[in-house]
Amino acid sequence: MKQLFLGINILLLILVGVLFYLHFSTTSKATIPVVAAAGSTGATAAGGSKIGYFEMDSLQANYAYFKDALNHLKQKEQAMNAELAGLERSYQVKVSEWQKKGAAMSQSEADAAQRENAQMQQSYQSRKQALEESFGKQSMDFKKDIKKRIEEYLAEYNKQKRY
Repeated sequence: MKQLFLGINILLLILVGVLFYLHFSTTSKATIPVVAAAGSTGATAAGGSKIGYFEMDSLQANYAYFKDALNHLKQKEQAMNAELAGLERSYQVKVSEWQKKGAAMSQSEADAAQRENAQMQQSYQSRKQALEESFGKQSMDFKKDIKKRIEEYLAEYNKQKRY
């Protein structure tokens, strides 16, 4: 009985060795030409057709238009945040003035201050929403433009390389 298990284990070990040999001894037929401007590369698939691809981090690191547009978006975001911070500071100053008056305010003045405060909060929220929508639209336009430029480049590149 022990010899049967030993024989089966030896046979399995030999078969696993053959499988490892067959798996790792085959050479890869992949060729990887580099696309200069977009940082793309291509490889030959098992069916013989070429597949082209690029790495997004290479695009972000090496594509000058991408860097410039990203910096432009960052500047817009900083300007938006600065505007919102300025509005919030001015509202805080107004609220602190009302708090200082506090007990000296009449009921009608307190009601007017509450209405003005509510109106300021509403205008702040609407301005914030408008700025965020504008920034989101610019961001989407940037992404669409980048995609369009990449597709145009790849179409032109594909004419020559046949990917």
